[in-house]
Amino acid sequence: MAPDDVVLPRGVAAIDPGRVEVHFDGACEPPRGGGVATWGYVVVGAGLYHEECGLAVRPYSPHATNNVAEYVGAIRALEWLSEKGFRGDVVAVGDSQLVIRQMQGSYEVRAPHLKAYHEHLAKLASRFRQVEFRWVPREENERADALSKEALESAGHTAGRHRPERPVEPADEEG
Repeated sequence: MAPDDVVLPRGVAAIDPGRVEVHFDGACEPPRGGGVATWGYVVVGAGLYHEECGLAVRPYSPHATNNVAEYVGAIRALEWLSEKGFRGDVVAVGDSQLVIRQMQGSYEVRAPHLKAYHEHLAKLASRFRQVEFRWVPREENERADALSKEALESAGHTAGRHRPERPVEPADEEG
């Protein structure tokens, strides 16, 4: 065995120390927006493991939509990595075709309120050696999905104080 070979205990996977995988997701009730929007993410790799969730925007605002929640999940994850000083390769995995394809450049960002989120995420992505945005089906994004729903459940207990007297019309959404 070469001196730089590492023997891993049985059942432990080798993770490239210069690469992390980020799973992100968003949730919104009601699904078309105007209610409560939340996010969740999981970061794993390069000796890092972190998961977090929270509100995407003020409850019952017109921008409380699923697409905004998805963007905020990805943004929060990359902000956390940047704050930790990580600058290597990132694979950002999500089940939002809209966010993934907009970040890959194959979908145009047409909704005015999503442009700022897209630009911020692109700026964050430039802080890393490389960021690959990869779409997966929801069942392959289970933990991030569960976190976004945990945040939704948690926020539901306190969001009522933000509820407007009249219903808020959701923002015009893409996708």
